[in-house]
Amino acid sequence: MMVLDNEFKVHFNLKKIRRLMKKFGLKCPIRQANPYRRKMKATKKHSTCENIVNRVFKTGIPYNVLLTDITYLLYGNNKKCYLSTIKDAETHEILAYYISESMTIGISLETVKKLHRKKHIVLNKNVIMHSDQGVHYTSPKFHDLLKNII
Repeated sequence: MMVLDNEFKVHFNLKKIRRLMKKFGLKCPIRQANPYRRKMKATKKHSTCENIVNRVFKTGIPYNVLLTDITYLLYGNNKKCYLSTIKDAETHEILAYYISESMTIGISLETVKKLHRKKHIVLNKNVIMHSDQGVHYTSPKFHDLLKNII
């Protein structure tokens, strides 16, 4: 509507534009709102946590701040797999990792479980798990697992 008005000096009613778009099967290139994201916000099912690290990752104490993220790896004939890691912010040591062919919630859960199984790693009592606020890390399953294990 704005393009027609600004560039071509043609004035149409919004309803007429919608009728013409429907008639000719035209769609607006602007991305529509994701209904699943809207539902998550409405139900507050996936909650984010306060950023208490504030980009101060080095505390001088190993196993105090843990960083986690998921990345993808390309291999073979354009095949893709996903790597989830947990890293100590102080020593830069990879404490646990998990590789999966699918990017489901299980990839982050399995990484935390692998960290828990390592008996030689003793985490601090007030350990902080820092991540982006992606769907894997805001999931109630992920929060419950961290509360039970760490």
